[in-house]
Amino acid sequence: VLQGYAAEMDNPLMAHLISPELQNKKDILFGNMEEIYHFHNRIFLRELENYIEYPELVGRCFLDQMEDFQIYEKYCQNKPRSESLWRQFSDSVFFQECQRKLDHKLSLDSYLLKPVQRITKYQLLLKEMLKYSKNCEGAEDLQEALTSILGILKAVNDSMHQIAITGYDGNLNELGKLLMQGSFNVWTDHKKGHSKVKDLARFKPMQRHLFLHEKAVLFCKKREENGEGYEKAPSYSYKHSLNMAAVGITENVKGDAKKFEIWYNAREEVYIIQAPTPEVKATWVNEIRKVLT
Repeated sequence: VLQGYAAEMDNPLMAHLISPELQNKKDILFGNMEEIYHFHNRIFLRELENYIEYPELVGRCFLDQMEDFQIYEKYCQNKPRSESLWRQFSDSVFFQECQRKLDHKLSLDSYLLKPVQRITKYQLLLKEMLKYSKNCEGAEDLQEALTSILGILKAVNDSMHQIAITGYDGNLNELGKLLMQGSFNVWTDHKKGHSKVKDLARFKPMQRHLFLHEKAVLFCKKREENGEGYEKAPSYSYKHSLNMAAVGITENVKGDAKKFEIWYNAREEVYIIQAPTPEVKATWVNEIRKVLT
Protein backbone atom coordinates (compact mmCIF):
# COMPACT_ATOMS: atom_id res chain seq x y z
CA VAL A 1 0.00 0.00 0.00
CA LEU A 2 2.79 2.44 0.91
CA GLN A 3 4.87 1.65 -2.18
CA GLY A 4 2.11 0.86 -4.65
CA TYR A 5 -0.30 3.67 -3.74
CA ALA A 6 1.07 6.28 -1.32
CA ALA A 7 4.47 6.67 -3.01
CA GLU A 8 2.79 6.72 -6.43
CA MET A 9 0.89 9.87 -5.40
CA ASP A 10 4.27 11.64 -5.49
CA ASN A 11 5.40 9.99 -8.72
CA PRO A 12 5.64 12.66 -11.49
CA LEU A 13 4.84 10.01 -14.12
CA MET A 14 1.48 9.33 -12.43
CA ALA A 15 0.62 12.98 -11.74
CA HIS A 16 -1.61 13.34 -14.81
CA LEU A 17 -3.95 10.64 -13.45
CA ILE A 18 -4.55 12.41 -10.13
CA SER A 19 -7.41 14.90 -10.01
CA PRO A 20 -6.46 18.29 -8.49
CA GLU A 21 -8.83 17.79 -5.50
CA LEU A 22 -6.94 14.63 -4.56
CA GLN A 23 -3.48 16.18 -4.68
CA ASN A 24 -1.92 16.97 -1.28
CA LYS A 25 -4.49 14.70 0.40
CA LYS A 26 -2.10 11.80 0.94
CA ASP A 27 -2.00 12.31 4.72
CA ILE A 28 -5.78 12.21 4.97
CA LEU A 29 -6.11 9.08 2.85
CA PHE A 30 -3.35 7.02 4.46
CA GLY A 31 -3.30 8.57 7.93
CA ASN A 32 -0.19 7.47 9.83
CA MET A 33 -0.01 4.05 8.15
CA GLU A 34 3.67 4.62 7.41
CA GLU A 35 4.35 5.14 11.12
CA ILE A 36 2.52 1.87 11.90
CA TYR A 37 4.49 0.04 9.23
CA HIS A 38 7.86 1.30 10.52
CA PHE A 39 6.94 0.45 14.11
CA HIS A 40 6.22 -3.15 13.13
CA ASN A 41 9.07 -3.50 10.70
CA ARG A 42 11.86 -1.92 12.73
CA ILE A 43 10.80 -2.53 16.30
CA PHE A 44 7.96 -4.92 17.07
CA LEU A 45 8.82 -7.69 14.61
CA ARG A 46 12.42 -7.82 15.86
CA GLU A 47 11.25 -7.92 19.45
CA LEU A 48 8.78 -10.73 18.67
CA GLU A 49 11.53 -12.75 17.01
CA ASN A 50 13.39 -12.83 20.34
CA TYR A 51 10.54 -14.94 21.73
CA ILE A 52 10.42 -17.62 19.02
CA GLU A 53 11.78 -20.20 21.49
CA TYR A 54 9.71 -18.91 24.42
CA PRO A 55 6.29 -17.97 23.05
CA GLU A 56 4.69 -18.04 26.51
CA LEU A 57 6.83 -15.05 27.51
CA VAL A 58 5.67 -12.88 24.62
CA GLY A 59 3.44 -10.80 26.91
CA ARG A 60 6.59 -8.98 28.02
CA CYS A 61 7.18 -7.88 24.45
CA PHE A 62 3.73 -6.30 24.25
CA LEU A 63 4.18 -4.56 27.59
CA ASP A 64 7.53 -3.08 26.57
CA GLN A 65 6.02 -1.60 23.41
CA MET A 66 2.57 -0.72 24.75
CA GLU A 67 3.08 3.02 24.43
CA ASP A 68 3.81 2.65 20.71
CA PHE A 69 0.50 0.88 20.16
CA GLN A 70 -1.22 4.22 20.66
CA ILE A 71 -0.31 5.05 17.06
CA TYR A 72 -3.36 2.93 16.20
CA GLU A 73 -5.59 5.38 18.00
CA LYS A 74 -4.36 8.13 15.71
CA TYR A 75 -4.99 5.92 12.67
CA CYS A 76 -8.55 5.07 13.72
CA GLN A 77 -9.41 8.69 14.51
CA ASN A 78 -8.43 9.67 10.98
CA LYS A 79 -10.34 6.75 9.42
CA PRO A 80 -13.68 8.56 8.87
CA ARG A 81 -11.87 11.38 6.98
CA SER A 82 -9.99 8.81 4.95
CA GLU A 83 -13.17 6.91 4.09
CA SER A 84 -15.03 10.00 3.06
CA LEU A 85 -12.15 10.98 0.73
CA TRP A 86 -12.01 7.45 -0.66
CA ARG A 87 -15.73 7.50 -1.46
CA GLN A 88 -15.28 10.69 -3.48
CA PHE A 89 -12.42 9.31 -5.56
CA SER A 90 -12.78 5.52 -5.44
CA ASP A 91 -13.39 5.31 -9.18
CA SER A 92 -10.40 7.51 -10.02
CA VAL A 93 -8.18 6.27 -12.89
CA PHE A 94 -5.16 6.73 -10.64
CA PHE A 95 -6.37 4.14 -8.09
CA GLN A 96 -7.41 1.73 -10.83
CA GLU A 97 -3.98 1.98 -12.41
CA CYS A 98 -2.20 1.39 -9.06
CA GLN A 99 -4.41 -1.63 -8.38
CA ARG A 100 -3.73 -3.05 -11.84
CA LYS A 101 0.06 -2.68 -11.41
CA LEU A 102 -0.03 -4.37 -8.02
CA ASP A 103 -2.31 -7.10 -9.34
CA HIS A 104 -4.49 -6.76 -6.23
CA LYS A 105 -7.88 -8.47 -6.28
CA LEU A 106 -9.19 -6.00 -3.70
CA SER A 107 -9.31 -2.24 -3.96
CA LEU A 108 -7.36 0.12 -1.70
CA ASP A 109 -10.12 0.57 0.91
CA SER A 110 -9.85 -3.11 1.93
CA TYR A 111 -6.19 -2.56 2.74
CA LEU A 112 -6.81 0.71 4.56
CA LEU A 113 -9.02 -1.26 6.93
CA LYS A 114 -6.17 -3.63 7.87
CA PRO A 115 -4.68 -1.61 10.76
CA VAL A 116 -8.14 -1.32 12.35
CA GLN A 117 -8.58 -5.09 12.03
CA ARG A 118 -5.04 -5.72 13.28
CA ILE A 119 -5.43 -3.89 16.57
CA THR A 120 -8.62 -5.84 17.31
CA LYS A 121 -6.91 -9.16 16.49
CA TYR A 122 -4.19 -8.78 19.11
CA GLN A 123 -6.61 -9.17 21.99
CA LEU A 124 -7.97 -12.40 20.44
CA LEU A 125 -4.43 -13.75 20.05
CA LEU A 126 -3.51 -12.87 23.62
CA LYS A 127 -6.74 -14.43 24.94
CA GLU A 128 -5.97 -17.67 23.09
CA MET A 129 -2.38 -17.70 24.38
CA LEU A 130 -3.58 -17.15 27.93
CA LYS A 131 -5.92 -20.11 27.61
CA TYR A 132 -2.92 -22.40 27.07
CA SER A 133 -0.52 -20.66 29.43
CA LYS A 134 -2.39 -20.80 32.73
CA ASN A 135 0.48 -22.10 34.84
CA CYS A 136 3.39 -20.83 32.78
CA GLU A 137 6.01 -18.36 33.82
CA GLY A 138 4.70 -15.56 31.48
CA ALA A 139 0.99 -15.87 32.32
CA GLU A 140 0.90 -12.67 34.38
CA ASP A 141 2.56 -10.66 31.62
CA LEU A 142 0.13 -12.08 29.05
CA GLN A 143 -2.79 -11.06 31.26
CA GLU A 144 -1.38 -7.57 31.74
CA ALA A 145 -0.72 -7.25 27.99
CA LEU A 146 -4.31 -8.30 27.26
CA THR A 147 -5.67 -5.74 29.75
CA SER A 148 -3.51 -3.01 28.17
CA ILE A 149 -4.57 -3.87 24.61
CA LEU A 150 -8.24 -3.85 25.71
CA GLY A 151 -7.56 -0.42 27.22
CA ILE A 152 -6.22 0.81 23.88
CA LEU A 153 -9.26 -0.66 22.08
CA LYS A 154 -11.56 1.13 24.51
CA ALA A 155 -9.69 4.40 23.91
CA VAL A 156 -9.94 3.87 20.15
CA ASN A 157 -13.66 3.13 20.41
CA ASP A 158 -14.33 6.09 22.72
CA SER A 159 -12.41 8.47 20.50
CA MET A 160 -14.33 7.28 17.43
CA HIS A 161 -17.51 8.39 19.22
CA GLN A 162 -15.94 11.60 20.46
CA ILE A 163 -14.94 12.81 16.99
CA ALA A 164 -18.61 12.46 16.00
CA ILE A 165 -19.70 15.20 18.47
CA THR A 166 -21.14 18.22 16.67
CA GLY A 167 -22.07 21.67 17.95
CA TYR A 168 -19.62 21.90 20.85
CA ASP A 169 -18.13 25.41 20.85
CA GLY A 170 -15.00 24.85 22.88
CA ASN A 171 -12.05 22.54 22.35
CA LEU A 172 -12.82 19.01 23.55
CA ASN A 173 -9.12 18.39 24.21
CA GLU A 174 -9.24 20.96 26.99
CA LEU A 175 -11.70 18.81 28.95
CA GLY A 176 -8.99 16.30 29.83
CA LYS A 177 -9.00 12.61 29.04
CA LEU A 178 -12.21 10.95 27.83
CA LEU A 179 -12.92 8.31 30.48
CA MET A 180 -16.30 6.83 29.48
CA GLN A 181 -19.06 7.25 26.92
CA GLY A 182 -22.46 5.59 26.60
CA SER A 183 -26.22 5.98 26.11
CA PHE A 184 -28.68 6.56 28.96
CA ASN A 185 -32.22 7.57 29.87
CA VAL A 186 -32.10 10.95 31.61
CA TRP A 187 -34.73 12.81 33.65
CA THR A 188 -34.04 16.35 34.83
CA ASP A 189 -35.33 18.34 37.75
CA HIS A 190 -34.55 22.06 37.87
CA LYS A 191 -35.23 23.87 41.12
CA LYS A 192 -35.52 27.21 39.34
CA GLY A 193 -38.88 28.81 38.66
CA HIS A 194 -42.08 26.90 38.01
CA SER A 195 -40.49 23.76 36.53
CA LYS A 196 -40.04 21.99 39.87
CA VAL A 197 -41.29 18.51 39.20
CA LYS A 198 -42.71 16.40 42.02
CA ASP A 199 -42.95 13.03 40.41
CA LEU A 200 -40.25 12.54 37.81
CA ALA A 201 -41.25 8.99 36.97
CA ARG A 202 -44.41 10.10 35.18
CA PHE A 203 -42.43 12.03 32.60
CA LYS A 204 -40.81 10.53 29.56
CA PRO A 205 -37.03 10.37 29.86
CA MET A 206 -34.69 11.94 27.31
CA GLN A 207 -32.30 9.67 25.46
CA ARG A 208 -28.83 11.11 25.97
CA HIS A 209 -25.33 9.99 25.08
CA LEU A 210 -22.96 10.96 27.89
CA PHE A 211 -19.25 11.64 27.54
CA LEU A 212 -17.38 11.70 30.84
CA HIS A 213 -14.15 13.69 30.71
CA GLU A 214 -11.85 14.51 33.60
CA LYS A 215 -13.12 18.10 33.71
CA ALA A 216 -16.69 17.90 32.43
CA VAL A 217 -19.53 15.57 31.54
CA LEU A 218 -21.19 16.24 28.16
CA PHE A 219 -24.82 15.46 27.37
CA CYS A 220 -25.43 14.85 23.66
CA LYS A 221 -28.29 13.65 21.52
CA LYS A 222 -27.49 10.71 19.29
CA ARG A 223 -28.44 10.96 15.62
CA GLU A 224 -28.38 7.80 13.56
CA GLU A 225 -27.16 8.44 10.05
CA ASN A 226 -28.23 6.58 6.93
CA GLY A 227 -25.47 5.36 4.68
CA GLU A 228 -22.75 2.78 4.51
CA GLY A 229 -19.66 2.13 6.57
CA TYR A 230 -18.71 5.13 8.64
CA GLU A 231 -21.59 7.16 7.24
CA LYS A 232 -23.87 4.83 9.17
CA ALA A 233 -21.96 5.75 12.30
CA PRO A 234 -24.06 7.98 14.55
CA SER A 235 -23.25 11.60 15.25
CA TYR A 236 -23.88 13.30 18.57
CA SER A 237 -25.28 16.80 18.77
CA TYR A 238 -24.04 18.59 21.85
CA LYS A 239 -26.77 19.75 24.27
CA HIS A 240 -25.03 20.90 27.45
CA SER A 241 -22.21 20.06 29.82
CA LEU A 242 -21.55 20.11 33.56
CA ASN A 243 -18.24 21.14 35.04
CA MET A 244 -17.00 18.25 37.20
CA ALA A 245 -15.78 20.72 39.83
CA ALA A 246 -19.43 21.55 40.69
CA VAL A 247 -20.92 18.06 40.34
CA GLY A 248 -22.20 15.80 43.13
CA ILE A 249 -23.39 12.22 42.85
CA THR A 250 -26.02 10.10 44.60
CA GLU A 251 -25.28 6.45 44.03
CA ASN A 252 -28.68 4.94 44.75
CA VAL A 253 -32.09 6.07 43.59
CA LYS A 254 -34.85 4.15 45.32
CA GLY A 255 -36.81 1.74 43.23
CA ASP A 256 -34.23 1.16 40.52
CA ALA A 257 -30.81 -0.50 40.74
CA LYS A 258 -29.87 0.97 37.34
CA LYS A 259 -30.38 4.62 38.31
CA PHE A 260 -28.04 7.13 39.88
CA GLU A 261 -28.14 10.92 40.24
CA ILE A 262 -25.77 13.61 39.15
CA TRP A 263 -26.55 16.96 40.70
CA TYR A 264 -25.14 20.37 40.04
CA ASN A 265 -24.62 23.54 42.04
CA ALA A 266 -25.83 22.08 45.34
CA ARG A 267 -28.84 20.29 43.84
CA GLU A 268 -30.07 23.31 41.89
CA GLU A 269 -30.18 20.95 38.89
CA VAL A 270 -30.63 17.22 39.34
CA TYR A 271 -30.14 14.65 36.59
CA ILE A 272 -31.49 11.15 37.18
CA ILE A 273 -29.58 8.80 34.95
CA GLN A 274 -30.69 5.28 34.13
CA ALA A 275 -28.02 2.92 32.82
CA PRO A 276 -28.86 -0.06 30.60
CA THR A 277 -27.66 -2.48 33.34
CA PRO A 278 -26.62 -2.33 37.03
CA GLU A 279 -23.06 -3.25 35.91
CA VAL A 280 -22.83 -0.25 33.57
CA LYS A 281 -24.15 1.96 36.36
CA ALA A 282 -21.50 0.63 38.77
CA THR A 283 -18.68 1.32 36.31
CA TRP A 284 -19.86 4.88 35.72
CA VAL A 285 -20.39 5.62 39.40
CA ASN A 286 -16.85 4.37 40.12
CA GLU A 287 -15.31 6.49 37.37
CA ILE A 288 -17.24 9.61 38.46
CA ARG A 289 -16.19 9.02 42.08
CA LYS A 290 -12.54 8.77 40.99
CA VAL A 291 -12.82 12.12 39.19
CA LEU A 292 -14.53 13.76 42.17
CA THR A 293 -11.97 12.54 44.67
